[in-house]
Amino acid sequence: MQRREFITLFGGTAATWPLAARAQQPKQMRRAGVITGDYETDPEVQVRIGAFQKRLADLGWIVRRTIRFDFRWGGE
Repeated sequence: MQRREFITLFGGTAATWPLAARAQQPKQMRRAGVITGDYETDPEVQVRIGAFQKRLADLGWIVRRTIRFDFRWGGE
């Protein structure tokens, strides 16, 4: 291998290294706080939360993968 070929190959690899390293960073998980006056054990509330989370999943937000909810229940 000629010296110029080696320098060109090494320089090209070094230039793309930061792009490859940055591409492998995991996405930051988002957090959302939910404060409600309902009871956690209320079946109707659980249905509403399930429907909300399903709609978020349709939009690309996966619970415990891309978004995390912190629930606080006031009805207890």
